[in-house]
Amino acid sequence: MFQVKRIIELRTSQKSNRVIARVLGISRNTLDNYLRQLSAHNTDLSTFLSWTEEELNKLLNPPSPEVVPAEHRELYALFPGYPKELARAGVSRLTLWTEYSLKHPAALGYRQFCYHFHRWLASQKVSMHFEHKAGDKLFVDFAGGKLHLTDAQTGQLIPVEFFVAILPCSQLTYAQCVMSQRKEDLVVALSNALAYFGGVPQAIVPDNLKAAVSKADRYEPEINQTLADFASHYGTCIFPARSRKPKDKALVENAVNILYGRIYAPLRNHVFHSIEQLNAAVRQLLEAHNNTQQKGKESSRRERFIELEQDALMPLPAQHYQLKKFSLSKVHPNGHATLKEDKHYYSVPYRLVGKQVKLVYTHESVEIYHNHQRVACHERLITKNRYTTLKEHLHPSHQWIQSWSPAFFEEQADKIGPNTRLAINEILGSKVYPEQAYRSCVGVLAFAKRYTAQRLENACERALYYNHISATLIKSILDRELDRIPLIDEEVVAADADGVPRPVIPLHDNIRGAEFYQ
Repeated sequence: MFQVKRIIELRTSQKSNRVIARVLGISRNTLDNYLRQLSAHNTDLSTFLSWTEEELNKLLNPPSPEVVPAEHRELYALFPGYPKELARAGVSRLTLWTEYSLKHPAALGYRQFCYHFHRWLASQKVSMHFEHKAGDKLFVDFAGGKLHLTDAQTGQLIPVEFFVAILPCSQLTYAQCVMSQRKEDLVVALSNALAYFGGVPQAIVPDNLKAAVSKADRYEPEINQTLADFASHYGTCIFPARSRKPKDKALVENAVNILYGRIYAPLRNHVFHSIEQLNAAVRQLLEAHNNTQQKGKESSRRERFIELEQDALMPLPAQHYQLKKFSLSKVHPNGHATLKEDKHYYSVPYRLVGKQVKLVYTHESVEIYHNHQRVACHERLITKNRYTTLKEHLHPSHQWIQSWSPAFFEEQADKIGPNTRLAINEILGSKVYPEQAYRSCVGVLAFAKRYTAQRLENACERALYYNHISATLIKSILDRELDRIPLIDEEVVAADADGVPRPVIPLHDNIRGAEFYQ
């Protein structure tokens, strides 16, 4: 038909048949035959310049009329409704033949049924997209051509990628611009596409993009971890098209070609300074594309989607997908694993010291796994060389240290007695920073296990009387068993010659007495 178009162009420019035959390299008989057929339809050849090649082909090569046998006319009357039925999930040709045979006792066998249906399809020139099941697959790809942003200060053009996704059954299309083809941008675009469709297909079919496929293989391509996690979140699977097999993704490539004319062309003279502005313009043109009636069909892509595919999609998950990253780390002796990107340390259970763990992190959280089991979850803090620690992850002895505070020591002292509480308060108040007194408090409270709680309470009472509280003094009182002497003896006073009261020193083994010096 390209040759026919050239014949019309040359003939309307007053070129002779001999010149046309020589230029196009065709015989005079072939040329005369084409001109005779065209002139029989319209003597003014210039009217054919606006015709498409498909329209010219129908004029010059009309399909031969199909003669339907009388006994099969009832079957052929059913065929026009079959393409839509085959698009529905779970419906096959066997399903249609079974329904047909149950209603018609003299029905054709299955093989003959398929033969006549295929013959009818060929006569109708029905595209094979009717065979795509509703809600089955989503084809995605990046366009070869790029749109551009304009730097507001320098005027420099910044190329951006054009992402396209299409549901093959209804051909409802989604498109947006992203800054790159990296997996981070691919995941965002895929997530937006599923939100636009309002559901999830059984499989997503990308090209062999580096952002999706870690290792291409004809039989078992290796999907990268981020895309696999994305598919798990949405309950679908990633099923890459075969490399160097353009027929596997013909639908999305055809959609890209259509959008070149319906989106690229209208935007070619517009200036956009942000990707948000560009995507708003793309979305407006995309809606017009999806709502336009398809050529040769009685409905638009949107109407066909609502009729056939909307209810066939799986529901979206309750939460929007958050992009996850992955990192490996060996647990340090202090019970923390390093998130290398932030240089921040997160605690894990102390039993995993020396083990390798996997960190799965988003913008908000950090999850830590060991042997495929989650062992810790933290809020993500982007601060370098800092620690995030959960008390329950620490060794029991470290948990004891971690719990130290003035309130903690006061609570422990209350369990022993009021004098011990007062002694602890004195020790805590004797330092500029309470942390400096923590070890002294630990030492004092430990005396309750070594000497009993009652003896410690008595020793604290005597130390308070001396008005000089320390762990060393309390230990000295306990070691010398001064806590066993009633404190009332030291409160007995006597008067000297001037009548001034003075304390009477209690008698004990270290006092020699006046008789020693006689």
